[in-house]
Amino acid sequence: MKKSKKKSKISLSANLRKIGNGAGFVRDDSDGTEVFIPASKMNGAMDGDFVEVEIIRPVRGGNFEYKERRRGQVVRVIKRAYSHAAGEFRDHGRYGLVTSKLGKETVRIVIANRNKGEAQDGDTVEAEIIDYADYTDSMQGRITEIISRGGEPGGDILAVIRQHGLSIEFSEAVEAEAASVSGGICENDLVGRRDLRDETIFTIDGADSKDFDDAVSVKRLEGGGYKLGVHIADVSHYVVEGSELDKEALNRGTSIYLLDQVAPMLPVSLSNGICSLNEGVDRLTLTIDMMVNASGEVEAHELYESVIRSKARLVYGDVSDLLENAALSGTEKCAALRSELLLMGELAEVLYERRKARGSIEFDLDEASIQLNSEGIPVEISVADRRAANKLIEEFMLLANETVARRCHGKRLPFIYRIHQKPDPDRLTEFRKFLEGMGIKMKGGVERPRPSDFNAMLEKIKGRPEENVINTVMLRTMKKACYGVECDGHFGLALKYYCHFTSPIRRYPDLMIHRIIKENLRGSITMKRRDALAKKADYAADRSSETEKSALDLEREVEKMKKAEYMRYHIGEEYDAVISGVTSFGFFIGLSNTVEGLVHIDTLMDDYYVYDAAKYRLEGESSGKKWTLGDAVKVKAESVDVSRREVNFTIVYEKAVKAYAAKPKKGRRYRRRAGR
Repeated sequence: MKKSKKKSKISLSANLRKIGNGAGFVRDDSDGTEVFIPASKMNGAMDGDFVEVEIIRPVRGGNFEYKERRRGQVVRVIKRAYSHAAGEFRDHGRYGLVTSKLGKETVRIVIANRNKGEAQDGDTVEAEIIDYADYTDSMQGRITEIISRGGEPGGDILAVIRQHGLSIEFSEAVEAEAASVSGGICENDLVGRRDLRDETIFTIDGADSKDFDDAVSVKRLEGGGYKLGVHIADVSHYVVEGSELDKEALNRGTSIYLLDQVAPMLPVSLSNGICSLNEGVDRLTLTIDMMVNASGEVEAHELYESVIRSKARLVYGDVSDLLENAALSGTEKCAALRSELLLMGELAEVLYERRKARGSIEFDLDEASIQLNSEGIPVEISVADRRAANKLIEEFMLLANETVARRCHGKRLPFIYRIHQKPDPDRLTEFRKFLEGMGIKMKGGVERPRPSDFNAMLEKIKGRPEENVINTVMLRTMKKACYGVECDGHFGLALKYYCHFTSPIRRYPDLMIHRIIKENLRGSITMKRRDALAKKADYAADRSSETEKSALDLEREVEKMKKAEYMRYHIGEEYDAVISGVTSFGFFIGLSNTVEGLVHIDTLMDDYYVYDAAKYRLEGESSGKKWTLGDAVKVKAESVDVSRREVNFTIVYEKAVKAYAAKPKKGRRYRRRAGR
């Protein structure tokens, strides 16, 4: 961010962050404040552009959110955030249009006939932007690639992937390298490894999973303890440091799972092939055996290179059926492993109680399960199951990650930790005010918060209509977890030591940690090598934090797109909902199936409503009726804009209401402005 002062005019240069109504902000790094840019002062700038902004004046008057912020206007765009756009092509005869989502905005790019190439109406394409002009109406472009032909399922998701600068495909060099290492296991690969191929080891994953990077085993110890084995795919054996595969994996950072498609970190020949712990085949692994006592404490552990042969590929649903009702025999595979599964269920309960006792925060947010048909159309949306088997594997992986982090910190190895810092005091103060507005008090202070304070509060709200809303707001109050080379602890899990070790097929930090562990197991790491690994770990941690954020943004966008598409087939239907957010222009609601949408203030016809930001509600001036965060409401699906990922609802009134008479001129003007 650069500042300049000329002729008493103050300007700054920064990245533009737009919001849904066309307005936006730039951040002044010198004092941490934000400058509000009205939609009318954008001068053709787009979300994410690096722009020069002239400060006009502070916003004065008007009872809406941005009244305390400075106001500015875009003078010029210094650097564009987007040079290409991906979306659906529509042929209009004399010209074509590509509709694309660029950041927070939906734009249309005009394609002259000479620039459309082989594109046909309905194709999903990528277009280069050759003239930005006034982008709202007259951006010009040329088709550079046909991503999928019209009617082919999945084109919309492919367009979103491409728009985020990602691709499902790999370069020829990467694929060639993957092909050269994706053969079978030879005798040399087994040198120095412990042979566990006769042990009862198996995987438990989702029914649709194709890449299996963790397997588990368990035995009862004398005295009532347990020997828990967690066996992780040895991806580092195949992805050599500095290779083309390694460079591409670091660049991608993570695999991204988008309903029926995957943007993988590694080519499929590795991720679904030689690295995947598939049933009945030999696979190279890194094993950690943990001796767990009856209280859930790890009294001893052993970490070593190994080779396994998975005895079964089990599915969460089948295992959950057995664990939740031990009287059932389950599927043939589950029945054959019944004693091991029941012992695992017993151990998982012990580990959960230990985690709960130390104060690990139990977020309980509903996750969407979106079912697509063969044409890629969403036909069902529901809350994803999180049953006994899912929780079992979660507990085992948490323990393995904690134990590995503790071990490597004790050996003072260069390392990548998973870090979650305590909440910022200011944000925590706001959260406590939010709770108080809902009649809920939270223990503890804001300067030194404890995870157990959050858990105690969550226990209070269990089963209440606003439970999911409070969980969501609480999650936003927390700092985002990230990767780092310093062991700063994990607040949410109430752990001093934590890392990601268990998913090297789909996360780069796990892959690098494996390399470090194996070098340490095979001999001491020289000081020169230690320094080199420390630098690589530092860069990989920063890069992985960035790619994780991008992956989450991409996953959310695809989910919103498919939810909007689903609701397009349900216009006019009525639903029970809960108010999940309140603003000056209306309130957001959440359905029980996780779909969210907006009830605009202009559709509330029974009164004139005023926004009370402090109490998170809209209040009717005449009736005193309140629409408050967490309220249960009945709504009707009114309209959908899939390109903008927007779903609009209206309130279903119990009886007919008469439209409220117009306010005086001042009130009408404010209402229009607040609802922009």
